[in-house]
Amino acid sequence: QVQLVESGGGLVQAGGSLRLSCEVSGLTFSSYAMGWFRQAPGNEREFVAAITWGGGSVRYADFVKGRFTISRDNAKNTVYLEMNSLKPEDTAVYYCNAARYISTMPGGYWGQGTQVTVSS
Repeated sequence: QVQLVESGGGLVQAGGSLRLSCEVSGLTFSSYAMGWFRQAPGNEREFVAAITWGGGSVRYADFVKGRFTISRDNAKNTVYLEMNSLKPEDTAVYYCNAARYISTMPGGYWGQGTQVTVSS
């Protein structure tokens, strides 16, 4: 049974930082690219960042470049999203995703999401 469990969300003031984590079980973590997506109320789920299985290549949505950093620790089966200089428009539920290849499109495995709220 594949499980992706996000943590680290919360309430933060604009300009602040949060670090999201996603621990994965039930699949060979080091064989999967990992991504983060987000969904704000009334909006479609959108791509945020992705990282290859070995961590050698990353991709970011334009709206987070320079502010967010994706990383992974294959020994811990965990992917991270470091979020700095947060803005109220970053408020959303953040989901991690596992895919066979790095892409802005999601793969077949999702976590349950973690809420990030940025106050102005």
